[in-house]
Amino acid sequence: MEQRRARSWQERLQGMLFVAALLFWGDSGAQIRYSVLEEGKDGAVVGNIAKDLGVDPRSLSERGLRIASSLSESLLQVNQHDGSLFLGSKIDREEVCEHSSVCLVNFKIVLENPLEIHYVTLEVADVNDHAPSFPEREIKLEITESALPGARFQLQAARDPDSVSNSVQTYKLSHNDHFRIEVKDRDERKMPYLILQKPLDRESVQTHKLVLSAVDGGRPPMSGTMEVTVDVLDINDNTPVFTQDSYSVTLDENSPVGTTVMQVNATDPDDGPNGEVFYMFGNDVESKVRRLFDLNSNTGEILVKENIDFEKQKHFEFDIKASDRGLSPLISDKSVRIKVMDLNDNAPEIEVTSFSNTISEDSIPGTTVGLISVSDLDSGINGKIVCSLNDEVPFKLMPTSQDNIYSLITKSPLDREKVPEYKITLTAEDSGQPALSSKKTITILLSDVNDNSPEFSFSPYTFYVLENNVPGEAVFSVSASDQDMNENAVINYQICRDCSDDNKYTSFININSENGIIYALKTFDFETVKTFQFYVLATDSGSPPLSSNVTVKVFILDQNDNAPVILSPVDINSTSGAVEEIPRNVNAGHLVTKVRAYDADVGYNGWLLFSLQEISDHTLFGLDRYTGQIRTLRLLTESDEAQHKLVVLVKDNGNVSLSATVTIIIKAVEPKEAFAASDVKNTVKEEEESSLTFYLIITLGTVSVLFLLSVIVLGIMQCSKSPDHSSKYLQEANYDGTLCHSIQYRSGDKRYMLVGPRMSIGSTIVPGSNGNTLVLPDHRRLTSEEDCVYPGWILQHRASQAHSHTGMHADG
Repeated sequence: MEQRRARSWQERLQGMLFVAALLFWGDSGAQIRYSVLEEGKDGAVVGNIAKDLGVDPRSLSERGLRIASSLSESLLQVNQHDGSLFLGSKIDREEVCEHSSVCLVNFKIVLENPLEIHYVTLEVADVNDHAPSFPEREIKLEITESALPGARFQLQAARDPDSVSNSVQTYKLSHNDHFRIEVKDRDERKMPYLILQKPLDRESVQTHKLVLSAVDGGRPPMSGTMEVTVDVLDINDNTPVFTQDSYSVTLDENSPVGTTVMQVNATDPDDGPNGEVFYMFGNDVESKVRRLFDLNSNTGEILVKENIDFEKQKHFEFDIKASDRGLSPLISDKSVRIKVMDLNDNAPEIEVTSFSNTISEDSIPGTTVGLISVSDLDSGINGKIVCSLNDEVPFKLMPTSQDNIYSLITKSPLDREKVPEYKITLTAEDSGQPALSSKKTITILLSDVNDNSPEFSFSPYTFYVLENNVPGEAVFSVSASDQDMNENAVINYQICRDCSDDNKYTSFININSENGIIYALKTFDFETVKTFQFYVLATDSGSPPLSSNVTVKVFILDQNDNAPVILSPVDINSTSGAVEEIPRNVNAGHLVTKVRAYDADVGYNGWLLFSLQEISDHTLFGLDRYTGQIRTLRLLTESDEAQHKLVVLVKDNGNVSLSATVTIIIKAVEPKEAFAASDVKNTVKEEEESSLTFYLIITLGTVSVLFLLSVIVLGIMQCSKSPDHSSKYLQEANYDGTLCHSIQYRSGDKRYMLVGPRMSIGSTIVPGSNGNTLVLPDHRRLTSEEDCVYPGWILQHRASQAHSHTGMHADG
């Protein structure tokens, strides 16, 4: 009946511990912990590892769920289908955790694909399944009849492998008149002593039969008995006496086997065998002491038998008995205490707790990154630890109020753009001789803060755009970068319309906010606007956002979009054309008239050439191709007609030439008739020609001088540079939109001809603005002279070089 009640109580206790284990797991996220009662049945479920780990049970078989512990595999098994953890065999707590007050079995759960290792602790709760037992079922004590009341006789203590609460709690002695039992506590054990309370009389009773019972603390309690037989001997009235009141000694750990620890000595004044003393361990000496130490029974020397480890046990205390060899031997005991001295045989251990592996780059000096704890199993000076960091890191260790615990803090400002992460080596070194040390490396990542403004690739930007562009098409682009990362480096572009007072041209353009491509919203007209500038603002997406702006200078390049305009001769009253009269008696070479024309374009687009499209007599009149002068080629004869018609074609030199025509009627009159009009006309013409020629000479002279100086200076500058065949660009352009200019340069295996408006020495062409650049095949190696930039006034997209006039009247 009692066994059934005990079993029922055990089953209820097991259920409560299981529920407590689940509740404990629900509260703890650091490590899985289960609890099970010992003596559980095979197959009893301990818990569900898949549920507690949050793993899909259907993937357990594929991921190879297993227990990675040789000891745990025999105790526990795991179901790979549902993840349940169950007992593989009956668990005996006393076998698994001998002499441990708390029985914890640690094992690892391994999942593969990907590899995961989880640490699990199984607590085996004690069940009062062992009754106290004595080493011997029966012992005999020999006590002389001269023993006085109060004499103490140490008995063998009962052993109960259960936990402290379920182990031996008390002793009981069967009823008798001479003896009583006394219990003494020693190291969580109950030591029984048999106390003589009434003198013995051998002649009355030679032998006393006693029953000693040991009772544990279980519910219900269990007990064990030992029969004690007391033989009353004849008098041997002197017991051995130790020469010292106490024995205490120090012993270095790791002392060699055979080292003499100490020697005890006892004397007996009796004669013969009653006075011969020998030594032995006390009845209650632990098996560990007997394994580590040896006692010479004749000399009393205690010797080292196995290696002594301070970290396992720091001191030993046990009893040595001295007995004579009398027929009724007398025994005395003495406690021996051995203190183990520590040696520096353990390196320090480093543990990183409360560690934050990512910190913000704007963390102020003194920000705590983590807590570092160090420990050393050694003691004294051997356990005194000095902790340090590797050099050249912006961190330091600060001691806390607790020993051997440090705060890892920042000691200087951080910058992620310079150093994105730090590998910190922690070194812990003890103060022993020789010193032992250990190292541990941790990695700290810096998170980005928006502390860098966008930076443009160039400042300022200079672009060249042909006039008559198509509205809405991309004309050029700007680009900026940000040293920050993620959203702090995402850049938005916009036209800054408030960055300058002169922002009337910002309505001409628009910009793609994501990629910086700039579009023209209208068609540019070189003759109206030759250059303008605006500002582009680049703003990142950080919080708060940072921005920067850049000046963009735009130069409009001329196209041949204006036809020549005839200025003279024009007769608005005549529908047939301009009329010129000459005397019949003029000599060959006589200036009849001069065709004057104007083209609003510049460069070759504004360079005008004259030709005769129609003429009545090719032998009589000639036209100068460049000046537009019409002169007689010979004398007029009587057979020549009185009126001649000339159609003059004025054509510019654009890629697609534009032209205009004028019809001139030349009348031959008698000298007297034409004298008055001719005299007046010639006077006016001569004055006009003289004035115009003077201005042309000044203009052409100035342009020629400036051109020659530009050629000389640019040639010297370019030839003095190292011939590195890389693309060379000029600085900021001083542009007036009047002439075209070409620059030949080389990059790799290609030669380039850059065609653009006239620039001063040091002009800049932004890379990528290649709308006016020709790529020429490299049919031959360039000489050293050809490595220099060769400037010249050229037509756009032509390789020939020539001089051109600025947008002036084409009057020679």
